[in-house]
Amino acid sequence: TGGIGNNVEMIKKYLGYEWGKDMFTFRIPGIDGDGINMRPVYDDCGLMLYHGGQDVHAGASGCGCSAAVLGGYLLPALDKKLFRRILFCGTGALLSPITTTQGESIPGICHLVCLEAEE
Repeated sequence: TGGIGNNVEMIKKYLGYEWGKDMFTFRIPGIDGDGINMRPVYDDCGLMLYHGGQDVHAGASGCGCSAAVLGGYLLPALDKKLFRRILFCGTGALLSPITTTQGESIPGICHLVCLEAEE
């Protein structure tokens, strides 16, 4: 997010969220960026499917939500030329039965795909 995801003050000012209460991000020391606000062009697949009052326990399935939003909304919208280009980023945690008991940090992964409408 160009640094806004690592900046507690910008998160509060521009998004209206309190970091550590309303949202959690990977706050990496020294990675502050230039504070680009991605909110106008960013959506979370889980948040697109579920509203804040729903009980989703530990969260929505990343791969399930991604597939539902990509196949049910984004690809048809791209085909209808509602979007010209979509950067689709699938993220996840690399969990195993062992890593959760070791007390170490859990590695994350992200795959980015650029989808463009035909002209």
